[in-house]
Amino acid sequence: MAAKRAMQSLELCIANPMQLFNSMDPAPFRERDLDVEVVAYILEWAHETARDAPLGLHVTLPRGSGFEGAAGVLADAVHESFRQRASSNRRRLKRLFRDGRYSLLIGLSFLAMAIFISDYISGLISNESSAWLLQESVVIGGWVALWHPLNIFLYGWWPIRAEIRLFDRLGNMEVSVLHTDEAGPPSTAFGGGASA
Repeated sequence: MAAKRAMQSLELCIANPMQLFNSMDPAPFRERDLDVEVVAYILEWAHETARDAPLGLHVTLPRGSGFEGAAGVLADAVHESFRQRASSNRRRLKRLFRDGRYSLLIGLSFLAMAIFISDYISGLISNESSAWLLQESVVIGGWVALWHPLNIFLYGWWPIRAEIRLFDRLGNMEVSVLHTDEAGPPSTAFGGGASA
């Protein structure tokens, strides 16, 4: 049986907990979206972690920040933000597969029509080489119509699926809040670093 991987942890040292959140989002605190720069920072770190390792986020705040005893609220807000992103990507993936099915139906119909037309037209042309060139050109056009659905089903879906898995992991990561007597870093820093 494989040994369980050690938790991969990221430490954010901030002066004010509101630095984590989008200041323009009018939603209640627990439902408020994370700041774009914070999300980018967390995602950059998470992409470097082992895929099966549990994740942890440790937020360090100075005492007097007003968040003493409110670690659960902060954790809920972080979890909800990433879970919403996972849910949004699931809807995006569902729409992509729906578009792929419609595109495949259209592409196959167009290919069948192209083959029928090429056979019909080639029978009307007496010059064999000209008939072959026209026939092949029309059929190639039919195959080109299948590129979009094939691109979706071969390549387009798996990056979105990978994002969903990552957001699911981040939506379930352990979030803890630590308080320090030291002053926090400048407001532009998300500080800290990653640790295994």
